[in-house]
Amino acid sequence: MKKATLTETKNNLSALVDQVRHGETILILDRGRPVARLESVLEGDSPSEGRLSRLEREGLVRRGTGKRPRNLLDTQPPKPRKGASALHELLEERRGGR
Repeated sequence: MKKATLTETKNNLSALVDQVRHGETILILDRGRPVARLESVLEGDSPSEGRLSRLEREGLVRRGTGKRPRNLLDTQPPKPRKGASALHELLEERRGGR
């Protein structure tokens, strides 16, 4: 459980409510003594669903709209050439400015 002073709560209420929306409970302190508890009233919402919704609103993720292709995970990844080095390729890519 996270703790916040009365001043922190006043100054950061929106951020604290966002944390509560994602499953956190906030204990509010006045001069070091607990005076209130800020917790979600939405019992059915899972914290991960709230996080996903927030990331979607911010444009950081996009939910899939359909099923994945059936053979997507069935195919084997390509085999590296003999003597190939991932580190060498990464360094070459950096030097090339890509």
